[in-house]
Amino acid sequence: MNRYPRDMTGYGATPPRANWPGSASIAVQIVLNYEEGGENNILHGDPASEAFLSEITGATPWPGQRHWNMETIYEYGSRAGFWRLHRMLSDLPVTVFGVATALARAPCQLAAMKSAGWEIASHGLKWIEHKDMPEAEERALIAEAIALHTEVTGSPPRGWYTGRCSINTVRLAAETGRFAYVADSYADDLPYWEHFDGTDQLIVPYTMDCNDMRFAIQAGFTNGDQFERHLRDSFDTLYAEGQGGTPRMLSIGLHCRLAGRPGRAAALKRALDHMRGHDGVWFATRLQIAQHWAATQPPSHRPRPSQMDRDTFVSEYGGVFEHSPWIAEEAHGLELGPTHDNAAGVHLALTRVFRTADADRRLAVLNAHPDLAGKLAAAGRLTAESTAEQAGAGLALLTDAERTAFQELNAHYVEKHGFPFIIAVRDHDKPSIMAAFRRRIDNDRETEFAEACRQVERIAELRLQEKFP
Repeated sequence: MNRYPRDMTGYGATPPRANWPGSASIAVQIVLNYEEGGENNILHGDPASEAFLSEITGATPWPGQRHWNMETIYEYGSRAGFWRLHRMLSDLPVTVFGVATALARAPCQLAAMKSAGWEIASHGLKWIEHKDMPEAEERALIAEAIALHTEVTGSPPRGWYTGRCSINTVRLAAETGRFAYVADSYADDLPYWEHFDGTDQLIVPYTMDCNDMRFAIQAGFTNGDQFERHLRDSFDTLYAEGQGGTPRMLSIGLHCRLAGRPGRAAALKRALDHMRGHDGVWFATRLQIAQHWAATQPPSHRPRPSQMDRDTFVSEYGGVFEHSPWIAEEAHGLELGPTHDNAAGVHLALTRVFRTADADRRLAVLNAHPDLAGKLAAAGRLTAESTAEQAGAGLALLTDAERTAFQELNAHYVEKHGFPFIIAVRDHDKPSIMAAFRRRIDNDRETEFAEACRQVERIAELRLQEKFP
């Protein structure tokens, strides 16, 4: 099957209502990344020095050498930045993304995290790149990270975030069955479920925009005011959406060596003071958010069209276009994926086949539709879908005069255009159907053929909307 694995739809236009505790309009989640002592360094057995997320513009790895400037920038995070942020945030729920080897080299900081009641999630074994790592090696490092994290903190991590991940990371983390959430995603403002080989894994997305990492990249923040403004604007937008009935989650990402610098810490404090000044704000750890979501929005296991075999797909959707299963047969061969596992997705696949069919095949689809209030309806020989649709528009309860009028219009229309009059009756009532009939009967055939095709597509859309929740 030609399948595209990415989900480009997510919750779409109607996300679930988060129902945060206390009817909060927004959940604010602060992450403190603790990476200092876990970064690339030949002291750690790595081939080169670190080159990522520092004050050094254009830094590159130094193969086989220690990089004094880079090392001391990271050391600032552990020696000074952590403590400044700890003083500022110790009264708030915070999630620490802790690199296991960094935590093992941070006994005082680890004790402070625990005394503040912060959640300590796993940030992997080492703060290194995973994109080119063989799957077996990455799996082994995840297991080693869990073991070392448990050894140094006293309990296994409930959350996971690699950061510099591979295409396999989320699946491998889910495979362990250990995590209440995985954060290696930037795809949404709300948690969502993924399914991997029989395992439901909750994803609690992270952020790269409300993140002090943007002080360490060229297309980023150059001063604290920009950071503060972006945090405040993000909060205000999501808070307003929550006040309007769709509560969201704001993630804020911090690093000891970045936000822990005095000028940036001042900007962070101003932004947090702004957020604290609003009612209906739930400051929470990621684990608290994950536990709330799992309790109130458990995973659902609805049928997934993109995963159906051809026979099942045709059985389910072959009647959406009246008596034309060939459309579903051909649609099954298109590039389908999670983004098509909804009414709009299946409709797009089916209509692509219908629209690209030649005129004779489309005409056959039109002729497969029954006359409105015609002889087949009177004889009870319509499909179940057509019967319900015509009845819903009042066409099953016609007076003798109305039935005669419809039959005369049907005969005239078919004689002129060569196919029955087609209209999505669920969009109409009996008077508007009759008005459309009288208006459209005088169209030229080309215009009416195009309109009939549009109506067939609309009928299919309405039928699919009934099939999906």
